[in-house]
Amino acid sequence: MILTDELCDALCAAAREKSKEIGIDISFAISDENGLPRAFRRYGDALVLSITLVPGKAYTAAVTQCRTKDVAACAKEGGPLMAIQTNDPKITLVAGGYPLFADRKIAGGIGVGGGTEEQDCAIAEYVVSVFDKMAK
Repeated sequence: MILTDELCDALCAAAREKSKEIGIDISFAISDENGLPRAFRRYGDALVLSITLVPGKAYTAAVTQCRTKDVAACAKEGGPLMAIQTNDPKITLVAGGYPLFADRKIAGGIGVGGGTEEQDCAIAEYVVSVFDKMAK
């Protein structure tokens, strides 16, 4: 297992660090390669809705091996994944979910929520960069 407790703690710390730098409170989740929960944190007064969305973002990123923003684009009417969320109600079509890859294989997913789409994605991209360095 790549996503050890220690690595999950480090990724949570990285998410918190970046959210403080941006000046927002967030919720943050990590799932394993099967979309199963590994960690969840709600920092400060993060939006209550983020408590529900963030684990779904991590799940979606892991099981689709794509950013949730990209899955949402494909799930639109007429898209190749149209109505995917009706087949799996845990699929979350909100930006802020990113897959984690190690040696070109899916290792898990993360979800960030509480800010704007741009803020959530900036934090997620930072966490992915931290993961990439630590997973080598």
